Amino acid sequence: MGLQCGIVGLPNVGKSTIFNALTSAKAEAANYPFCTIEPNTGIVKVPDPRLDDISKYIPPQKLVPAIMTFVDIAGLVRGASKGEGLGNQFLGHIRETDAIAHVVRCFNDSNIVHVEGSVDPLRDIDTIDTELVLCDLEAVLKKLPGTQKQAKTGDKKSAALANVLEKLKPMLDQGKTVRACGLTEEEKAIVYEMHFLTIKPVMYIANVDEASLADPFSNEYVKKVVEHAQKENAPVVPICGKIESEIAELAEEDKKGFLADMGMDEPGLNRVIRAGYSLLGLETYFTAGETEVRAWTFHKGWKAPQAAGVIHSDFERGFIRAEVYHYEDLMKHQSEAKIRDAGLLRVEGKEYVVRDGDIMHFRFNV
Repeated sequence: MGLQCGIVGLPNVGKSTIFNALTSAKAEAANYPFCTIEPNTGIVKVPDPRLDDISKYIPPQKLVPAIMTFVDIAGLVRGASKGEGLGNQFLGHIRETDAIAHVVRCFNDSNIVHVEGSVDPLRDIDTIDTELVLCDLEAVLKKLPGTQKQAKTGDKKSAALANVLEKLKPMLDQGKTVRACGLTEEEKAIVYEMHFLTIKPVMYIANVDEASLADPFSNEYVKKVVEHAQKENAPVVPICGKIESEIAELAEEDKKGFLADMGMDEPGLNRVIRAGYSLLGLETYFTAGETEVRAWTFHKGWKAPQAAGVIHSDFERGFIRAEVYHYEDLMKHQSEAKIRDAGLLRVEGKEYVVRDGDIMHFRFNV
């Protein structure tokens, strides 16, 4: 679907280490600022145990998971909105993403330089937010005069945009993010083409040390991040980037033993991926047959024809109906035949709103 989650943060907080572990890419991860210049892009599989569960009852030749894209963006520094540390270039990279994964350092290590000289998650978050807000404010100040002038000619679209920009200007001036400005869905649609940085949904990745793994939410730094995140209803995912990078290097057969030794059920990065998926407003439906069991990504709230279009545009254009049952139905009855006998295989039309976990067969004609 082309949706991207940008990984941002100050230099040396562990962004590239986490990105490498996520994607098994090899972005440079070094103990100095700006070792990442051009953004690195990686496609990751969305971990979903339902794929294996479905394949037990509908054995396929292959399993195909859903995917999403993460982008490793160079570390921002104080003054980035004014060009410090190649800031304008990096801010432009953030503008191209759909959501933000903000990595915050939540560990002490004298061997890893902190650009501000000390570890302080709230200060670090504020530094990034301030630069993004200043960038958005600059965009408003550039756009507003011409929009107001055009609005006076009777142009309704310009008038609507001017009204929203006039609402945002004083709030951004006070340091508020666009997310915190209380825009309605209609107002968000009006300013969509502005591609504001601080309108993007955000989650926080709290990068902790190995000592905090057993109970990361008791880490005093993580507690501060959680308290901040709750104010904007943002998720917080604590992980240890160092350990995750070690897990990523292991062969599949060795991972389970390593995770068990660490007291972990799964890599922490699985939680990051799922949180990013949810942050982008994405859900999953499945198609299942002898050839493949496959997870398909769609936007929450989409109707059946839109969801069908994820497979191919012809499916949406020529949509007739969808035969639908749910993952839970398969787990209970263990075969499509028994689901049908139980009256749980439904025929749905164009107005059906697809649910996360639906298993679907589409009928179309072009």
